[in-house]
Amino acid sequence: MTNDPYVADPTRYDSMEYRRLGRSGLRLPGVSLGLWQNFGGANPLDTQREIILTAFDLGVTHIDLANNYGPPAGAAEENFGRIMAKDLAPYRDELVIASKAGYYMHPGPYGEWGSRKYLLSSLDNSLKRMGLDYVDIFYHHRPDPDTPIEESMMALDQAVRSGKAMYVGISNYSPEDTRTAATILRELGTPLLVHQFPYNMYQRSPEQGLLDVLDEFGVGSTVFSPLAQGMLTARYLDGVPEGSRATHSPFLNTKQITETYLERTRALNEIALGRGQTLAQLAVQWVLRKGRCTSAIVGASSAAQLRDTVGALSFPELTDAELAAIEPHAVEGTHWNS
Repeated sequence: MTNDPYVADPTRYDSMEYRRLGRSGLRLPGVSLGLWQNFGGANPLDTQREIILTAFDLGVTHIDLANNYGPPAGAAEENFGRIMAKDLAPYRDELVIASKAGYYMHPGPYGEWGSRKYLLSSLDNSLKRMGLDYVDIFYHHRPDPDTPIEESMMALDQAVRSGKAMYVGISNYSPEDTRTAATILRELGTPLLVHQFPYNMYQRSPEQGLLDVLDEFGVGSTVFSPLAQGMLTARYLDGVPEGSRATHSPFLNTKQITETYLERTRALNEIALGRGQTLAQLAVQWVLRKGRCTSAIVGASSAAQLRDTVGALSFPELTDAELAAIEPHAVEGTHWNS
């Protein structure tokens, strides 16, 4: 990392849109920065630093991590911890830092899923990697088919009562399990703050009950993959560029660039161009439409890419006519075709 001292942009709060998270007192920026990809050990730390500091300068106060983000697992938290210590420590109270546990972290029976032992030990290790006393949000990253939801929720409750987390959330839970989790946490006295799930024009399953449960319980939402792993950008409109994510990512492959995908994505791109914006910006606005979702978590491989995506918030809200024009092309499963 460079040795230049960082001073945050004094105008960072002038234009960012902040949205209340459920019925809580916490507000998140409309666009949040996720460190799922591009922030592991294989990526230049100076580039990671530039992206993270650019985010904060733009008013992006919410940084989303998990114990297993890398590669290798834990690397994103370690790198963020270095940047936090060097640059962002004076601004800790202005940041909402989230982490999660639930996916595979280490061998043995206590290295994944949802036991109290795994969740709480994972939180301790995440705090050590990031050099923090607490996280603002701690999530159970996925439901455990073999551990009662009660045990996982009691672990989240304990995380708050111990002072190691301010709020708790869940991720990738079904509507039914979300209802159960929210009910248990309410009874424990630690309300469920937020649910994090994938949602975009090509992945619309949250509309089948999940969003209604969140509304019922006053739970906020942070959405990952709003750009469908890059499928809802102009990146693949003319095929698969050499070195692009589709050539090497475990979450995206060249078989998904079908004629159906191209037809729908080009149509959506035309709608975006008609609004004077990029397809990525349109995709973010669509996820946030009508206020049903709180914040769109985006990744970035460069500061310029992040600036473009955050720019979505500067455009007028989508009109009913524009939403109707989008609807025939925003079809569940488009990017799963093979």
